[in-house]
Amino acid sequence: MPSLLNTSRPPVFCPGCSHEFVVKALDQAFQDQGLSGTQIALVSDIGCSGLFDTFFHTHALHGLHGRALTYATGLKMARPDLHVVVTMGDGGLGIGGAHLLAACRRNLDLTLIILNNFNFGMTGGQFSATTPPESIVGSGFLNQVERPMDACQVLESAGAPYLVRTSAYAKDLAQAIAGAMEYAGFSALDIWGGCPGRYMKRNKISPKIIEEGLGRLPARSGVIPGNERMEYTQAVQEVTSQMPKPELPSAVPTVCTPPQDTEQGVLILGAAGQRVVTAGELLGLAGMSAGMQTSLKNDYPITVLTGHSVSEVILSPEPIDYTGLSKPSVVIVLAEEGIQRRKHLFASLPETCVVLRAVPELELPATRAQVIDLDLKAKGVKKADHALASLAALARKEQVLNMEMLKAAIDIRFPAKIAEASLKVVDAV
Repeated sequence: MPSLLNTSRPPVFCPGCSHEFVVKALDQAFQDQGLSGTQIALVSDIGCSGLFDTFFHTHALHGLHGRALTYATGLKMARPDLHVVVTMGDGGLGIGGAHLLAACRRNLDLTLIILNNFNFGMTGGQFSATTPPESIVGSGFLNQVERPMDACQVLESAGAPYLVRTSAYAKDLAQAIAGAMEYAGFSALDIWGGCPGRYMKRNKISPKIIEEGLGRLPARSGVIPGNERMEYTQAVQEVTSQMPKPELPSAVPTVCTPPQDTEQGVLILGAAGQRVVTAGELLGLAGMSAGMQTSLKNDYPITVLTGHSVSEVILSPEPIDYTGLSKPSVVIVLAEEGIQRRKHLFASLPETCVVLRAVPELELPATRAQVIDLDLKAKGVKKADHALASLAALARKEQVLNMEMLKAAIDIRFPAKIAEASLKVVDAV
């Protein structure tokens, strides 16, 4: 197979950087396995290791610092046919420690290449999780009082079944990478090298010194006895094949006709306890009962018993590509908390937009939209029912939905006793 290196974006590192050796070895490993660019996904981290995805003609994803393994997991689960290779520095190794442990425990078929040059080379030469205590680094003395991480020891303890500890200058590096890629499970290579831009300016290091350092540690050159087990995807398939197939949710039958045949968006602005999320679900089900495509987005704080509660609902005769609602057809205002959460929106509402205000006491930001006061409090509607009552008012106007759609949604969403109580609220408006 030909080289997969990107000739329009050749590798550019500081002169003498060990990463260039790894780039060439990785390309050779791809060639030795006869892989094309369409068969490989390179997932890179931040820092100098994050440049790798631009140097190859393969699928690629550039992630956040320490998070590369999470993206790689999603890629591999979605496309198990791809060879997914992750490049990460010792900086990302430390920052993404939890993700590293999860990858080892899970044993998904990924290959992790750790470009270990003992410092944060891109950001100033600060100490990393692998910096030796005797090193002189840009972050002062802290590495002298912390114990450096032995990457292979940590990975082995977490359950990694295939580990290689080697040098960027090793003559058999390409074969080591290919062997890790061919292993059916999680594999990792801890590749030691030098950073001439930062680390090597203050610390004496050479291929020979690296080789001597590797020689003082237990060798890691492949399968880890005791950690071998079935690859994650195969293990999941084996377990799920013995389980009964889950029943698909019942389809919502089309039994109604919508009052409009164009896309409609409804924004419900309320507070905790006003059943805003439930109202959003009802509106979505109402649209589905009329054969519409629907989407629902909810916004509320982690303190679910207090604060704002907002629902954004879109009903459309066509597939909905974007679920954000920047220009609603209708805004239902139930509480001050909801108004404050979306107060910036009112100034941009057009005259064609309808604002339903549950109680006149709620002060609205300046808007050109048509404001209709429902005065639900005067009608004796409980605060917890204001969202449902507002939908009923909207249905009576036959805007977005009609009464037939709303009652169909109530029948789908609630058991008989709650449905009966809900219909009383609807009839009271």
